[in-house]
Amino acid sequence: MTHITFLHGAADRIQSAAQWLQKTWGERQAELPAVLVYVPDADQATRLDRLLWTQPPLAFLPHCRIDSPLAGETPILLAEKLDQDRGGVGQESCLLNLGNTLPATFSRFEHLVEIVSTDEGDRLPARERFKFYRERGYAIESRDISDGL
Repeated sequence: MTHITFLHGAADRIQSAAQWLQKTWGERQAELPAVLVYVPDADQATRLDRLLWTQPPLAFLPHCRIDSPLAGETPILLAEKLDQDRGGVGQESCLLNLGNTLPATFSRFEHLVEIVSTDEGDRLPARERFKFYRERGYAIESRDISDGL
């Protein structure tokens, strides 16, 4: 069954996602299978892509868009849609949800991470997703990241 982690209280959802990916990659680089980052907003996807190239300075997280020819070789994949043709890619064990809807395919992942900002537009839909997961018996971990990851 999918393990779910809610990281709430983020001042900036996209910045926090970049920090979480950096931290997770740094801690478990050798054993970390691919992470699929669901970021349905095109502007946010572009911003996250830039952050992963530039932060921290002189660092780089190996990532690409899911439709890239390099997707099969890249551990962090950015997707604006979850239902698009995978082209043979699909070995991710972790889904990072940066959308405000329930990801339709979340149950195929071992781990689902939800980053929730302090913005009401993020918080209210996140509460509904939390309730949905809890009512169905998923293991949920919740952590306040308002002071950082």
